[in-house]
Amino acid sequence: MRAAVLRGYGQPPDHAEHPDPVAGPGQVLLQVTAAPINPLDLLCASGTSYFGQQPLPYVPGTQGVGVVRQRHGGPAPADPAAAGSSWPAGTRVWFSADAGMRPGDGSLAEFCVTRESALLPLPAEISDELAAALGLSAIAAWTALDWRGGLASGEHVLVLGASGTVGQVGIQAARLLGAGRVTAACRDSRGRQRALELGADAVADLSGDDPAVLAGRLAEAMDGKADLVLDPVWGRPAEAALRVLAPNGRLVNLGSSAAAQASFGSAELRSGTLSVLGYTNASLSPAQKAEALDLILRHAIAGRLTVDYQTVPLAEVATAWLHTGQRPHRKAVLLPG
Repeated sequence: MRAAVLRGYGQPPDHAEHPDPVAGPGQVLLQVTAAPINPLDLLCASGTSYFGQQPLPYVPGTQGVGVVRQRHGGPAPADPAAAGSSWPAGTRVWFSADAGMRPGDGSLAEFCVTRESALLPLPAEISDELAAALGLSAIAAWTALDWRGGLASGEHVLVLGASGTVGQVGIQAARLLGAGRVTAACRDSRGRQRALELGADAVADLSGDDPAVLAGRLAEAMDGKADLVLDPVWGRPAEAALRVLAPNGRLVNLGSSAAAQASFGSAELRSGTLSVLGYTNASLSPAQKAEALDLILRHAIAGRLTVDYQTVPLAEVATAWLHTGQRPHRKAVLLPG
């Protein structure tokens, strides 16, 4: 098969021939129709992630959309009740994979093998591309606000890194989850304009490295203090956000695109009884991921939730890989066909 093949840590993958995957016990073989490049894929491929370095070469890709072609032991039965299988051949699904987190290949290829428990059937009303673009990023934004952050109705939410996929979803998810006010912050003016279009009440400029200056901009835009911060960036923006948290406020971190380190004073945390919480999708069970994504996709079908993306042929994976994370933030969704 043709695939994106990572041969060295810190390098973009090549578009090359790679051995066809074979389904093992409890697994299915999928023909991939759309697969995004996520920041998690780049982190794992850097060789510096907390998952450790996996054997090379491997095919990156932690999620995608595809069609069931075969299960362990032979083709999936046409009757889903046959042999106890719930995944008949031809079923269109969203799926997650463990590439970069465990040994093995992922979704950036013509075919992929993954666990049966990692599949979610897709409704006909959602496109392959949008489902792939939402996927894990949308799950992270939604669950970080709802489950980890405990967003309560009427609370004020601050979304950092609002021009990225997590940030875009975070703005809309906060609204859908009952936030009273949503402020979005990012470095680029196009991202701030897009945040307003997606439903933010106000926007703030995150450019610069002085936490005091950034905090001033955040405070001015928010017209008050935040109860909950969605933070996929860390670094100086997180330091600034901590200064504008209301008493008992929470900051949920789920990424470090701005910097790997942030510095907080003990007095800041204790005086406001503030909470800094870590979040990762890896802590969710397959059932939790499926439940969250099912809800997200229903909102997307109803026109209440979307995200910016661009489709790219799999053959152009190296270029798309290098551009991931750059402004403007439009997630690259690779098309193997």
